[in-house]
Order: sequence, then C-alpha cells, then structure tokens
Amino acid sequence: MSEHRLIILGTGSIAERHAEQFSRLPGIKLVGAVDTDRERAATFAREHGIANVFASLEDALDWGAFDAAVNATPDGVHHPTTLALIAAKKAVFCEKPLALSHEDAREMTEAAERAGLVNMVNLTYRNAHAIQMARRMVQGGEIGPIRHVEASYLQSWLTATHWGDWRTDPRWLWRLSSGHGSKGVIGDIGIHILDFVTFGTGLEIAALQARMKVFDKAEGGAIGAYTFDVNDSVAMTVEMDNGALGVIHATRYATGNANDLRLTIYGERGALKIWANERDSSLDVCLGEDVHTQKWRRKECPATPRNEARFAEALASGKNGEPDFARAADIQKLLDLCFVSHEASRMMPTGLAPASDLANAMATARP
Repeated sequence: MSEHRLIILGTGSIAERHAEQFSRLPGIKLVGAVDTDRERAATFAREHGIANVFASLEDALDWGAFDAAVNATPDGVHHPTTLALIAAKKAVFCEKPLALSHEDAREMTEAAERAGLVNMVNLTYRNAHAIQMARRMVQGGEIGPIRHVEASYLQSWLTATHWGDWRTDPRWLWRLSSGHGSKGVIGDIGIHILDFVTFGTGLEIAALQARMKVFDKAEGGAIGAYTFDVNDSVAMTVEMDNGALGVIHATRYATGNANDLRLTIYGERGALKIWANERDSSLDVCLGEDVHTQKWRRKECPATPRNEARFAEALASGKNGEPDFARAADIQKLLDLCFVSHEASRMMPTGLAPASDLANAMATARP
C-alpha cells in the first residue's frame, strides 16, 4: 500500500482523537500539525510524533508536502480553509458541520467534486456498530415498511460537570454564543441525530417543523465575551419521504444522560431500538412472533470501520468514502430549515427550498 501524507489542521481536543486513530492506520503518515496557536501545535506534534509544525494553513500549503488534511478547525472556519485545501488539490476529512449554511456546504461540495478529490465529513455516529446493523436489517426488509420513528440526542453538560464546568471553560462557552460561530444545539448535535435517523432508516426527511428554545443561564445572558443567544433545546416533527411520521429532539438539559443517541424504528413487521454514545452502541429487536408479546431481544452487531479508516481506504482506492461532503450538505439543509420553520411556526417541505431561497430565508432567521 502506498503511503499518504496527512496534516492535521487545528490541534484542539477533537484533533487528539484523530491523531490517535490515523496514526494506527497502514498507509497513513502524519506529517504536519497546523494551528494559529503555534505553541499548542508544537506540543501536539511532539505528543504524536509529527515532524512539521505550522502557524497557518498558508505556511503549510507553501510547504505542500502532503496529500490530505484533517480539518479540525472551529465550525466557522471550515468553509474558507477547506476551499483553500481543495484549490491546492488536497483531499479533505472535515469535522462536522461541514459549514454554517447549506449554501456554503454546497459550494464546498461542488468544489471537491469538480476537483475529483476524496472528501469526507466526520459524522461520528456512523462508527456505531448498531446503526450500521440496523440499516442492513431495514434494507433487507426485516421490519417491513417503516411507519414511525422516534429519535433523540441527549446531553447534560449544562446541568452536570462530567465534562467540566461550562461557566469557566471556553470549550463549552463558545457553543452557547452565535458571536463565536455557534448554531446552538442544532448545529452541534442536531447534525448527528438527523444523520442517525436518515442513515438508519434509509429514508429522507420530506418535511419538518421545528421549535427551539434558549434558556436563561447567567445574569444578563452572558459570561464575559460570550453572549448566550443560541438554542439549547430543539423538538422536531418530521415526515419521511415514504410517508412515515416521526419525532426528533435534542438538548443539553437532559439530566441523567451524558451523551446518548436513541433511535427507534417501527415497521409493519417489526421494530428496532438503537442506542449509541461516542464509545459504544447496542441494538434491540422485536421481530417475528415477538411482535405479539412485545418482547425485545439484544442483537449482536459486527464491528464496523471508523470514519478515519474509511477515509484512509478512500485515499488508497481513489474512490470516495461515506459520509461525504454531499451528504453533510444535505443534512445542513435540514438544519437551516429548522431555523426557518421555527421563525415561520409551520412545517417546511425540504424539497421546495433551493439554495438561493433557503439562504434568503436564513438571513432573517434567528440563531
């Protein structure tokens, strides 16, 4: 296998996980660490045995001795940095969300496709064994036509301290402030649960209605430079493209849940319950004669490759992997529609919002 040289752009906390995963893969060599905080990049490089350190993407591109990049920069920086990498003919593995708007995400997708470059987005919960198994069972017809779905992504870092105190830690404070590039719980974890639902069911969302809420969290609605003006909770009603109905919700106020995704898929001949967090997952099934007694059984799920491994395989084969930029752009369209639906207080059909119209609607929608 030929060796592909990889840089990591942005050396914050998520970059640690990527460095650990990519360094284990055959055919991948980590050759550069890039961060505007050069000291942090240098520390990161020493910890992971990376030879080259850069204080800007421009410096890394001038050097140019790499084939692909992990874009682990803050959300609002994904768009310009990814476009610069694509212009330099570098493959990109981008953190989620791909961009802060569907319009920008489409621009990035089209640029990567025109350049013929491998492009993937780290929608983390594709790594869950249970969701991959559930998708295969749905595609195999084991539960029959889907009629209803229930899904949630529940976190509790606004009510608990398992990840530290959000009041003093910039890693969490920025996620509460539109001025620091946040789209709230919708942009942070809404993207994961929407991908979880659509990937697991094999269906697309044809229409959605969303209601969002910002709760008071500090005197004056701010701590220091962080103004708390983005959504903390969201509840959606959805209609899938086969006519099935569903409910999807996400919040940071789910006391008793650290970081939990749940999806139940109800079909005419059976049902599946999927649970996942960042480390583990499980699948329970109600099939055959069990549907008459409401008995659920645990299903063994074979291991699935992580997204990092899929990206390495795509680099080796030259054939793009999943989830790709196009998929992330489709999910971003749903996220944008949540804001439009909230402002309009009505169901929004997803097929009737071209990029230009959606961009205009988003310009008047609040975070």
